[in-house]
Amino acid sequence: MNDETLTGPEAAGCPVTGGADAVRLYGPEAATDPHVIYGRLRETYGSVAPVLLEGDVRAWLVLGYRENRRVLDNPLQFSRDSRIWTDFRDGRVEAASPLMQMVGWRPDCVSQDGEPHRRLRGAVNDSLYAMAGRGIRRHITHFANKQIDAFIDAGRADLVADFAEYLPMLVLTRVYGLAEREGRTLAESSKQVIKGGADALAHNERIMDILGELAARKRAEPGADFASSLIEHGSGLDEEEIVNHLRLVLITAHTTTSNLLARVLQLVLTETSWLSGLVSGQLSLSAVVEKVMWDSPPLAVLPGRFATADLELGGCPVKEGDLLVLGLTAGNHDPAIRPDTAVSVQGNASHLAFSAGPHECPGQGIGQAIIETSVNILLHRLPKLRLAVPPSELTSTASTWESRLDSLPVEFAV
Repeated sequence: MNDETLTGPEAAGCPVTGGADAVRLYGPEAATDPHVIYGRLRETYGSVAPVLLEGDVRAWLVLGYRENRRVLDNPLQFSRDSRIWTDFRDGRVEAASPLMQMVGWRPDCVSQDGEPHRRLRGAVNDSLYAMAGRGIRRHITHFANKQIDAFIDAGRADLVADFAEYLPMLVLTRVYGLAEREGRTLAESSKQVIKGGADALAHNERIMDILGELAARKRAEPGADFASSLIEHGSGLDEEEIVNHLRLVLITAHTTTSNLLARVLQLVLTETSWLSGLVSGQLSLSAVVEKVMWDSPPLAVLPGRFATADLELGGCPVKEGDLLVLGLTAGNHDPAIRPDTAVSVQGNASHLAFSAGPHECPGQGIGQAIIETSVNILLHRLPKLRLAVPPSELTSTASTWESRLDSLPVEFAV
């Protein structure tokens, strides 16, 4: 092969991360249209690109679907243990960096591989399964109706601020054995941890304080809840492991489900064929969710994996200890596996939205239950539900990790 035939990452030279060509995944441009950034990076580098995360921390962004699957399916090559991360180990990233709230090591199952991961993951899976069988749809129904009751007399609402933004956390307060009044505080703090910035650490500490108190209370007075189930599990989780798993599930379950719920409602209200199909019974909500999972995953970028040895990925020279972040949205839109995004994906569940491999999201069943139950209740209780603004006026704001719908104004018959 000669230089005239080189394309993609080989033509660009696929520079080491953090060079002059590295693009920021945060800041004003990333907040308004990350898809443009993904497209430009794919065109320049191919399936793997050098990027800068918050604080200009170096990383590789995995854009290709196949490359994402290789990373997710191979923990021996791509570990979740950030203690091998070269930039952190060498002091270029401080422990107090907001980025560490997303990629830093914790005594939880997503930070570990192999047998330690299996032990901790087993406790989470068993406890979530137990909660799913204890009337969770009853809790969803209660809080969905309560949210709707608060705005139904007005004949209009913002289905982000008035419905999707807090509903999953309210359900989680019941699942955890927390007081309902703590739901809004925890929802706001979870959002700030994902968003990053100077306040991320303080919001994470607030979450940890609330969950530490919960764990202490449930040790003394166990109940039929997720916290008690983790405490009593045969895997023998210690105090630190219990609180960190409560944090892990709380933040990921709420933020991803609230984002996904808003996007499902957006699709239903901006494309009338989806709404009419649901109302007529010709279309299932699971088909709508599947479409959103492909087009707008609730986490656009998944943190993070660390190379355990020097290797090549997508033509790029990844070094031992390098950080990789996984472009779930970019991978789902990879032209190599999805050349025409207008083609129906119904019945195709091979999207990356729930991650994949040993760290695939364990709580997806609960998230699906929240979305299906709450959307059904919403459509039943709000006759002639319609968007109150032209679809072109709907906006989103992105961070490195997600893109969230700003608002969804609607009108309905009273």
